[in-house]
Amino acid sequence: MGFRATVLTLYPEMFPGPLGVSLAGRALERGQWAMEAVQIRDFATDKHRSVDDTPAGGGAGMVLKADVLAGAIDSVAADSRPRLLMSPRGRPLTQQRVREIAGGEGVVIVCGRFEGVDQRVIEARGLEEVSIGDYILSGGEPAALTLLDAVVRILPGVMGNDLSGVHESFEGGLLEHPHYTRPQLFEDREIPAVLTSGNHAAIDKWRHEQAMKLTRERRPDLLTGNKPD
Repeated sequence: MGFRATVLTLYPEMFPGPLGVSLAGRALERGQWAMEAVQIRDFATDKHRSVDDTPAGGGAGMVLKADVLAGAIDSVAADSRPRLLMSPRGRPLTQQRVREIAGGEGVVIVCGRFEGVDQRVIEARGLEEVSIGDYILSGGEPAALTLLDAVVRILPGVMGNDLSGVHESFEGGLLEHPHYTRPQLFEDREIPAVLTSGNHAAIDKWRHEQAMKLTRERRPDLLTGNKPD
C-alpha cells in the first residue's frame, strides 16, 4: 500500500483540487499515492446535522464540536498514521517534517473551520497542530493542500529526477541559489560566466556562495539556528 492521505473537512469538494493536476495528479492516477476526503458533517448526531456551537465562556464565532469531530476521526484513523490539525497556532511546517511525513504510510489531516476546534478532541485524539505561516485562512483546506503538495512531490518516483527534491531551498539548511537558462542575453543581463564555464567545481562553489548570501539576507535564522519552535 502506498502513501494514503485522508482529509477530514466540511468541504470535501475542494479535494483533490490542485493536487489532481501536474506532478501530484499524475502520481495520483498512477496509484503512487491515494487520498480520500471525508465529510465531517456526516458524523453530526442531531436532525440539523450541526457541527459547531457557541464557545464556552462567551465570545465571537463558533467552535467545531468535539463529539462530531471525534466520530469523524475514529472512522478513519484506526492505524498509526499521524493525525494533523491545520492550525495557525501549530508548529511551523518545515521541510524536515515534510520528509518525515513522506517517509511514512500516510497522514490524516483535520481541516478546522470557524473559531477553532474544541480543545478536548485535540487532546483526546492526539492531534498534532501544524501551521503553514503566521496568517489566518478561512479554513484548514488550503493549508492541507499546501502540506500534501509538499509531501507528495518528494514521494519516490513522483518527480522525474529525484535529485530535484534534494538540491532546493531548506534541504541543506540554506535557501536555494539563483537559476538561469537560455537565452544567454536577456534585456542586457547575461548569465553569470561561471555557469557556462564548464568548471563544475567553480560552479558548485558559486552556487554555495550565492545560497549563503541569499540566506544571510533573507533568512538569517536558518544560519543561527534560531528557528521557530
